[in-house]
Amino acid sequence: MIALFFLALVIGWVGWLWLRQQPLHQRKPAMIKLLIAAVVVAVAFLALTGRFYLVLGLLAGLLPFARRLLPGLLMGRLFRGMRTPGGGAKPSRGNRSRVATDILDMSLDHDSGDMDGRVLKGPLAGQALADMSEAEFLELLRYCRQNDVDSARLLESYLDRRFGDSWRNDDQDQTDHAEPGARGGGNPLTEQEALEILGLELGATREEIIQAHRQMMQKMHPDRGGSTYLAALINEAKTVLLR
Repeated sequence: MIALFFLALVIGWVGWLWLRQQPLHQRKPAMIKLLIAAVVVAVAFLALTGRFYLVLGLLAGLLPFARRLLPGLLMGRLFRGMRTPGGGAKPSRGNRSRVATDILDMSLDHDSGDMDGRVLKGPLAGQALADMSEAEFLELLRYCRQNDVDSARLLESYLDRRFGDSWRNDDQDQTDHAEPGARGGGNPLTEQEALEILGLELGATREEIIQAHRQMMQKMHPDRGGSTYLAALINEAKTVLLR
């Protein structure tokens, strides 16, 4: 038993080193793979040794990780689930959606759920979000909150997608910036922006617009763990296209 314990420590240490060697933007998928592998190995070991009842204890121990990963998974499913078999909504070119604000330009891959972006203006203008450190993210978030509320909400959604809720522990200003129930006071969406948000092309029918909106809201409604800001953005996009 002691030998198995030390073997588990060695395997865990090797896994941790492997995780740290992954590029920053790939660490969350790598962590998910490690967790899945750990669960499979643990369940197999407990089953072989007659201690399967301990699986319940193991699952309880994994709950904190699940809570951190769930927001990111929901964010990814938002864009993966926009097109279902037999669905009529037409995805935008390149199978990606785009949301741009005064400070940020974000794109999301419908198939993989990967979210990319870059900074358009401010002290960090020109930087890709995938290459930024936590300190730079917090600096950018403060800048967005001071200059454009929509950019701040979009960045918060990105951070939830990438880091779960762990980044909020270092966000000292979060109590003063509770997420509102609607978008900020920026300019109304244009038709092109609304199409890009819903993943549709010019000429989409009323039925396609309604279907795309319904599919996205099923995953991103706040009551289902989604983002209040993105839900408001999705609703506004539908309103613009159905006018």
